[in-house]
Amino acid sequence: MHPFSFTKAANTREALNAGRAGGRYIAGGTTLVDLMRETVERPETLVDISDLPLREVSVTERGGLRIGALVSMAESAAHPKVRSLFPVVSEALGLSASAQLRNMATIGGNIMQRTRCTYFRDVSADCNKREPGSGCAALHGFNRMHAILGASDVCVATHPSDVAVAFAALEATVHLLGPDGERTVPFADFLLRPGNTPNREQALRKGELITAVEIPALPRPLKSGYLKVRDRQSYEFALTSAAVALHIRSGVIQEAKVAAGGVGTVPWKLPAVEKHLVGERPSESLWAAAAERAADGARPLDHNRFKVALLKRTVERQLRIVGGTK
Repeated sequence: MHPFSFTKAANTREALNAGRAGGRYIAGGTTLVDLMRETVERPETLVDISDLPLREVSVTERGGLRIGALVSMAESAAHPKVRSLFPVVSEALGLSASAQLRNMATIGGNIMQRTRCTYFRDVSADCNKREPGSGCAALHGFNRMHAILGASDVCVATHPSDVAVAFAALEATVHLLGPDGERTVPFADFLLRPGNTPNREQALRKGELITAVEIPALPRPLKSGYLKVRDRQSYEFALTSAAVALHIRSGVIQEAKVAAGGVGTVPWKLPAVEKHLVGERPSESLWAAAAERAADGARPLDHNRFKVALLKRTVERQLRIVGGTK
């Protein structure tokens, strides 16, 4: 590990000043410390923000939900308001990582985590995300876990977060605080597709700090859930996953929110699936027909072609579960 300095911010002003000077924010440290140990990341200054007042979960005036950036994954998953209003968020968190990591990792850190691509984490391998212009070893290497949606000619790494898939489905917003003040960014715009700049992963300005993630109020009744398919049941990243929220009134789907994980360079919203569902009555044939659209635009690689069919089956299964016809 390379030498670095460490400072603890007593308040947001101290944190922002340190961030503006180039410091890297750290709270639970469950991702950044690993990357530093592997010499993938070499920050010169770490800024501990764990004492900042960003640990509140609250219901907004309109009935949405705001989760502070420093609320742990475990606390968020267990919070009664999260569980009752948006079960999909609680389930996604509960299926993430291990219990020990969920106790340490924060909501802000979770959505900021970097890919688990083995080539990215192997400093001897070519990786445009780690070293722009060096190439992408995954394109012609072993790419079973890589993206089939949103990939570019220079990067095919997937985003690893489970709860980010739920946030994408629910069309959340990210609250930011920086040297120029506060702003909000739609979750769909916060995590960036690789394009030709895979090293730029979030729409953050220099020194900005995530303060909260806010889920908007959605029509009620709302049923939601998260399904994750992985190689083993404990501590494994998704091959595919599906976050689904349905508002059904008078036997007709009035609103549908659907996103997929484990298959995209970012959590992947599925508007074609949503469009097919709205205005229809739940049925086995509807779920199957909607799920057929889940892999629209997919570009599978040598070793992950199975993900196309698996994604469709995962989305269909979760639609059936949430829609009440399993």
